[in-house]
Amino acid sequence: METRDAISLISKIRDKVNRFIGSEMMKHGVDGVGTSHGDIIYALFHHPRLTMADISKRIAKDKSTVTALVDKLVRLGYVSKERDREDTRVVYVTLTRKGSELKPVFESISKAMLDVFYSNISEQEKEVLRTLLLKVYNNF
Repeated sequence: METRDAISLISKIRDKVNRFIGSEMMKHGVDGVGTSHGDIIYALFHHPRLTMADISKRIAKDKSTVTALVDKLVRLGYVSKERDREDTRVVYVTLTRKGSELKPVFESISKAMLDVFYSNISEQEKEVLRTLLLKVYNNF
């Protein structure tokens, strides 16, 4: 493998991880939720009420993209939106009951994905991988 193949390999791994997650979501009966939607839901598991701007920062997507993703999650019944009473420009997003019920599904899928991802990789290799990926990430 040539060193320049690393970027292609990272892209292919990302594609495989996304396909794995999508397949697992379908197995659990969760349809219409992509990985970007999952990032929003996951953020709301940890912070039950976030502004659209907070979500944008947490998932590293621009505000217009977040708006489209959140609107779809509203249509699917996983989240709700409400405007701030004092500043109507601010919109809060919260999980609905249906959205909250996804937590064990997400945890199960995450565990299964990590089991596959780190199969045959030692704890020391995991740390090296994490360190190297962080260095590459911080180069941008």
